[in-house]
Amino acid sequence: MNSTPTSGHNTTRDIVAKLWNLCHILRDDGITYNEYVTELTFLLFLKMMAETGRESLLPEGYRWNILAKAEGMEQLIYYRKLLLELGTVGKGLVATIFVDAQTKLRKPTNLKALTDAIDRLDWFSAREEGLGNLYEGLLEKNAAEKKSGAGQYFTPRPLIDCMVRLVKPQPREVIQDPAAGTGGFLVAADRYIKDHTDDLYALKEADAHFQRNQAFVGAELVPDTHRLCMMNLMLHGIESSVQSLDTLSPDGEGLGKADLILTNPPFGTKKGGGRPTRPDFSITADSSNKQLAFVEHIVRTLNPGARAAFVVPDNVLFEDSTGRRLRSWMMELCDLHTILRLPTGIFYAQGVKTNVLFLTRGKTDKGNTKIVWVYDMRANMNAFGKTRPLTLNDFKDFEAAFGEDSYGNTKRIDRGNEERWRCFTRDLIAARNDNLDIAWLKDTSGDPEDEMTEPDELAAAIEGHLRAALEEIEALSEELALSRPEAGG
Repeated sequence: MNSTPTSGHNTTRDIVAKLWNLCHILRDDGITYNEYVTELTFLLFLKMMAETGRESLLPEGYRWNILAKAEGMEQLIYYRKLLLELGTVGKGLVATIFVDAQTKLRKPTNLKALTDAIDRLDWFSAREEGLGNLYEGLLEKNAAEKKSGAGQYFTPRPLIDCMVRLVKPQPREVIQDPAAGTGGFLVAADRYIKDHTDDLYALKEADAHFQRNQAFVGAELVPDTHRLCMMNLMLHGIESSVQSLDTLSPDGEGLGKADLILTNPPFGTKKGGGRPTRPDFSITADSSNKQLAFVEHIVRTLNPGARAAFVVPDNVLFEDSTGRRLRSWMMELCDLHTILRLPTGIFYAQGVKTNVLFLTRGKTDKGNTKIVWVYDMRANMNAFGKTRPLTLNDFKDFEAAFGEDSYGNTKRIDRGNEERWRCFTRDLIAARNDNLDIAWLKDTSGDPEDEMTEPDELAAAIEGHLRAALEEIEALSEELALSRPEAGG
């Protein structure tokens, strides 16, 4: 996405900026930021299918050129019919993407302005840099706009790329994201495999087919986000299907086993204090804490010897009762070899503190975690946000410490109390009541939020603190309810 401008051609970033400016047209038609990317996505997808010569996947008579040439009310009527037809008589992923699709546009002049503007973009440069990358850039731009509310579904690309490089996805592996959002982890894993197999040409045809059609599995609960995800995967040449379902419901069991899980599950509690309804859950069955339930899903879903890298908020590392039971169970069944303490301010919609856990499912169910290595990327770090975005370079030292082995088996050296990289034995962790919220560096930088100047960043931080406080109150109420004896007992 960090393209360098070249003379004579717009870069992906330039095109994304022009696409984003089209939102002003939509705002004139009463369309909110929240609806903007979905609306623009319909038009962009049709144009990209034309640019890539893949319009044969669309029903006859419903193509970009017909839409773009139409005028006035005739164009708007045709567009509404097109969306309906693609969702009902379209085939495969096209039908999945356009199911229940409808436009919020009311003024024919605005639709014409959009189709004309999209036609005028430098599609030669866009094709050179990859239309999938262009779409990724649009999703990233949308997430950066706090007003859109889409940030909660978006993990910063540098963090995704770091996690993917360390776990090294391989051909023929089933890779799952049970909280797929817009598909960032799956797209990055696919790109890693393609880069290491010459865009799959180095694979046998059966293996290449598996990569395109079966390697990637996922679920996304929010319908509009699921639509964005499906378009993102399709534009990156991934034909595997991410399902529209709740992973914490019985449907989640149907996702099947995985060789690698990469995910950033949603934070918070289930609405109305609901519990997971998965029949296979035993550790978190009585908890409304979604992130704890997702950890149980991850551990249960991994094949023996399979690995995972996933984002969790701090409370997963220190919460007592269900949290402690979950951690103890996880460290028995898995080798939790690495924890990365992430800096604050890297997520658009949350002000919470987060970590990445790297683990391998054991081939037996006992005593798999012997040593946990912790990298503290939080203490004495600059604040991240709009004015100081996260970059790949920020992870360079952690990646060097992690080592080349994707299972965390590279020979590692504890750097001592004054450095960011340390190891802790299982016995020491047990003495801490299996509390994994381990910090040793004295943080002299003050609160990174003190350096925030953007109003929307400050608002997001306040919102994050309020949400975290409410979740702590809910968790406390839940623990009190569970510990209270039954009436008459």
